[in-house]
Amino acid sequence: MSRPERLVLVTGTGTEIGKTWWTAATARDLRNRGVAVAARKPTQSFAPDDESTDAELLGAATGEDPETVCPHHRWYPTPMAPPMAADVLGAPPFEIADLAAELTWPAGCAVGFVESVGGPLSPLAADGDTVDLADALTPTLTVLVADAGLGTVNDVRLCAGVLGTPLLVALNHFEADADLHRRNRAWLAERYDVVVDPAELANRLTARTGP
Repeated sequence: MSRPERLVLVTGTGTEIGKTWWTAATARDLRNRGVAVAARKPTQSFAPDDESTDAELLGAATGEDPETVCPHHRWYPTPMAPPMAADVLGAPPFEIADLAAELTWPAGCAVGFVESVGGPLSPLAADGDTVDLADALTPTLTVLVADAGLGTVNDVRLCAGVLGTPLLVALNHFEADADLHRRNRAWLAERYDVVVDPAELANRLTARTGP
């Protein structure tokens, strides 16, 4: 099976933290630079009345069909962790190995994003979570999306403790004129690679995939 030159796993400190926004914005930036990108969402759950799903947003950013981003049988229209949603809907249970095996990539893909759900230890399949998916995929880089404000140092440290390396922290909603945000960034940057804008992440990935 083909694999991107750089496989980037995107997770977050929790639900609704900005994973999809960061993934889509970075993928769009890379495409504008002429980098071949793709995004995958191994499984997704959502409210039936949501205006769009993560797979649709990612597909719009990468130019892919949403059902290529996330196989249709892994769409669960119930807003809870995917294995729980599958159970509620009467769908068959699935395992981390199933999600990993279903990932396919276009030829010549330079950067492939795999966006998970919830936080690193949120249930992702009947037998595991994002940490287990990372073990199965061995990504080139793991991006941890976190809020820039109060509590983020604790959240990042807890998540970083269970995630592998190399790890990059993406601070969402960072405001340069907010003293707390600047101090959080400085504290974290002494211990982790930190970015505050998708263009910074695209720069890192462009450098990694350059000649």
